[in-house]
This record gives sequence, structure tokens and C-alpha cells, in this order.
Amino acid sequence: MSLAAGTVLFDEGGHRCVAFSSLVRGDDGVQANQFLIQDDGESAVLDPGGALLYKPLVLALAAYARPHEMRWVLCTHQDPDIIGSVAKWMLYTQATIVCSQLWGRFVPHVVPGYMKNAGSDRYLLLPDEGGDVPLGKSRIRAVPGHFMHSVGNFGFYDPTSRIFFSGDIGASLIPSSQPYEFVTDFGPHRAKMEGFHRRYMASNRVLRLWVAMVRQMDPVAIVPQHGLPMKGDAIPAFLDFLERLECGVDLLGPANYRWLG
Repeated sequence: MSLAAGTVLFDEGGHRCVAFSSLVRGDDGVQANQFLIQDDGESAVLDPGGALLYKPLVLALAAYARPHEMRWVLCTHQDPDIIGSVAKWMLYTQATIVCSQLWGRFVPHVVPGYMKNAGSDRYLLLPDEGGDVPLGKSRIRAVPGHFMHSVGNFGFYDPTSRIFFSGDIGASLIPSSQPYEFVTDFGPHRAKMEGFHRRYMASNRVLRLWVAMVRQMDPVAIVPQHGLPMKGDAIPAFLDFLERLECGVDLLGPANYRWLG
């Protein structure tokens, strides 16, 4: 179901998850999805995007929450299409930034030095093993995804909806005209993600570790930051694909480091 610029992924018992997939216009930047998770009157925005998306996202969020009501800004990793708008979220809201402890000293580089109320108390820095982020009567679990592709990378699993917001893992490259809807048949979808995962994931070893963890998690949906979400038969097929994929350093050889001087 779509409302305004948002696609409601889950809405039951005071708990809601919404995806925003169409806020990047034309050639302004790489296609990216933003997310809202709400429970019992509290809200968290996940991967809010770059500075160019702050105003469009706030306007889209207005159907569900006002910016000053935001408790958390959840960041899967440090890329500009994730944290580029952090300064605005810190300036105009009282939200706490949640990210890997590895990026706790780097995210402030996008925050102007003159900004007040932007100190360490505005950050919840996650240890490598992750942990729980309280939200209303529920919790959001930060799940390790290090070296996929960031050295300090987390997905965020919502146990209430059983949706796994996986960040760049599971990303697909789709045309802007394609509707935002769940993929259930992974076969035709594979070509839209294979090149990305071969280049941006570190190695097959880390893919296999992550896949084993996700199989235990058993989410009903995997929702990445780029491209389309997956559910049903597409999830085990996607995990099988990752488990066998050679990528990153697996593909490197002497020819990749040939001196051209």
C-alpha cells in the first residue's frame, strides 16, 4: 500500500514500517531508499540519505511523524547517501545518531563546528557485535554486516515486523520508472544485483558468515537501501546466491596491480 511518497511495509498494533523509494529525482544522485520505523509513538528514521534528500524526506515523513518527534537516526554505514544529511537532523531535531563505533569520529566531519548540541551525547555508537536500540515498547536489533562493503556496517532487524533492513547488502540496480514492490522470483532479479555484489562485497568468506546468520534470523522480508525489497521464495534464493558468489578480493590477481609507469 502506498501513501504519499511512502510504501507501508508493515502496520499492525501500533507498529509501523514505511519505505521511501522515489525521493531521488532524475540524475541528482544514486537511487536510495529511506525508512521510517515507529512503535508506540516513537519514531526512528533509517539511512536518511544525503543533504539533497533532507527536505523531500521531511515532507514525506509528515504523513507519519514530525521531525522533532524523531528519537533515532539509524545509519547502516558511513557513505554520503546514508549520513550526508546528519547535520540537518542534528540541527532541527533532538534525535540520536546510531552508527558503528568505527565511524563515531568520522560522522562529525559532516557537522559544522559552530553547531551547538552536537557532542558525543548525540551518538549511540555500536560495538562490532551490534545490540538493541529501544523504540517504544519494542526494540530494533543492530546486526553485524562488516566488510559488506563497509568495515563498520550494520543491518537493522525489526523483530516485530520480522523485516531485515539490510543496507547495501541485497542492493539492486533498477530504472527509476520501476515500481517499488516486493521481489518474490529471484531468477530475473539476480542480474540487477550481481555486478554490484561482486565489486562491493569484500569476499565470499564474509558472505557465507553473513548468510548463516541471516538464515538463523529467518526474516520474512529483506529490504535493502538500494533497489527492491525481497520476500517469500526470493529470500532463500538470494541467500544461496550470496553463499556461492565470488567477489571482492576473491577476484583479484597480479593483473589488477600492474605498474603502468
